[in-house]
Amino acid sequence: MSINNMPLSGIRVIDFTQVMLGPCATQMLGDFGADVIKVERPGTGDLSRSFFGETSEEAMNNAVFVSLNRNKRSIEINSKSDVGRQQILDLVRTSDVVVDNFRAGVMDRLGFGYEALSQVNPRIICASGTGYGPNGPYAHKGGQDVLAQAMSGVMEKTQDPSIPKSIYPTTLCDYSAGMHLVQGILAALLMREKTGRGQKVEVSLYDSMIAMQMQEAAQWSKHHEVLNWAAMPLTGVFDTTDGAIVIVGAFKTNPLRDICTSLEIGDLSPDYPTLEVQRTNKPFLQQIFRDQIATNSSAYWLERLEAQDLLCAPVRTLGDALVDKQTEVNNMLWPIDHPVLGPIKVVGSPVHLSDAPMQVHRLPPRLGEHTDEVLQDLATRLSIKATE
Repeated sequence: MSINNMPLSGIRVIDFTQVMLGPCATQMLGDFGADVIKVERPGTGDLSRSFFGETSEEAMNNAVFVSLNRNKRSIEINSKSDVGRQQILDLVRTSDVVVDNFRAGVMDRLGFGYEALSQVNPRIICASGTGYGPNGPYAHKGGQDVLAQAMSGVMEKTQDPSIPKSIYPTTLCDYSAGMHLVQGILAALLMREKTGRGQKVEVSLYDSMIAMQMQEAAQWSKHHEVLNWAAMPLTGVFDTTDGAIVIVGAFKTNPLRDICTSLEIGDLSPDYPTLEVQRTNKPFLQQIFRDQIATNSSAYWLERLEAQDLLCAPVRTLGDALVDKQTEVNNMLWPIDHPVLGPIKVVGSPVHLSDAPMQVHRLPPRLGEHTDEVLQDLATRLSIKATE
């Protein structure tokens, strides 16, 4: 499909973002058809370019950077110089959205905060993703995914008290906040259609993690009870003879009875009839499950569990998931041939629009690859604007 027919075609985004939170948001805007101009520091660019501590051209176009920066154009601008500052202000005059994920207050100190930019372009939308928000006791602190896991209470919960607390191994907070940033930008664009003016959009890692725990927060607020879905008594991960499976013993009238039927053991539900009794006796019940499941293969137990309509799945590696037929059917891997990195498959968009299928229309850019192109286009746009 032509980019001109995409939902955000005609929308120009000035992208100051780095690493994960911001780039995953601006990449989605690019997938939707926005013209995303990635502003990068001369010589170094996005911190993800030097993620592995190397500065060769291949290293600066590594898989981590490539995974987050398709459908963007890269320009090198020294935003602290007079020339660079003027170039950015000129870009703002002809753009719709400015996105950053610096610490709170950095864009204001650079002279690119909302109050300053709205004087240049009243229609501009300034979207920021920070660690803790623009105000409050933690506003000045550096934000990072692992810190947000710890500060929000996410890291404190484990499946079992005997399991040490640990870091969630995927960038849960960054991605969540990035998607909230996209939502805010889209809402601001819609509101601008009604008012003619832009506005500030602010999200934080901290808020996104608090929001993700909306059920747990309500339970704690009302009853001072910890709601921990991973600690439910009939839910767990169990080793088999050739791997592991997960069982979710919930959403059924008598899940314990059905689990016992699947595992070929006597019905324990008369002795442990309620959720509270099952919670109290969780170690005993789980040990029975564990011992039995360890006697046969994952495929054997999954077939029996599914026959009882129990929620279950094999525990797989990412590599397993990437070659799964469902991944292919859902078009979740997009092959690209990068001029520096070579052939690579990147994760596609999880949003599927029937009338606007998303695709790679711009390869992840080399540092400063589009500087001349963007500045020449800017001069043309400013010239046209001056005659209006």
